[in-house]
Amino acid sequence: MSRAFVKETDDAVEDLPERPVSPAPNFVTAEGLAAIEAEIARLNHALALAGEDRAARAIIGRDLRYWTARRGSAQIVPPPSDCEVVRFGCTVTIVRDDGRRQSFRIVGEDEADPERGTLSHVSPLARAVLGKEVGDEVRVGDSIVEIVEIA
Repeated sequence: MSRAFVKETDDAVEDLPERPVSPAPNFVTAEGLAAIEAEIARLNHALALAGEDRAARAIIGRDLRYWTARRGSAQIVPPPSDCEVVRFGCTVTIVRDDGRRQSFRIVGEDEADPERGTLSHVSPLARAVLGKEVGDEVRVGDSIVEIVEIA
């Protein structure tokens, strides 16, 4: 049958693309896993309230599938026993080559929020400093950063 004779309003809901899932290992802190589980609970509640609204149900369902997959692949990384070198979960303070000082904690992808001081373990900056020590300088893009503190 020709598409010209099919209602298009319902098709838009069914064509909603899935949220892409990162191929990187899904390392999370305990707080990150709790946040994923809270999001799943929130989405389940929203799905129950959506009633017959197909568009809302499609969006909520897509997000629920994403977060359920993320929970299923989550690998909890315990807090590091020491931060002699930069590890997942450590807070790192760097000084950029222009003198700016910046601190961030290395966390899972879904936990990352640079405005709140958390950075994904797969970000270029985090990858550059992982395994390094205080005093080490690393190149990130076109600049050099020095690690001045690890906690």
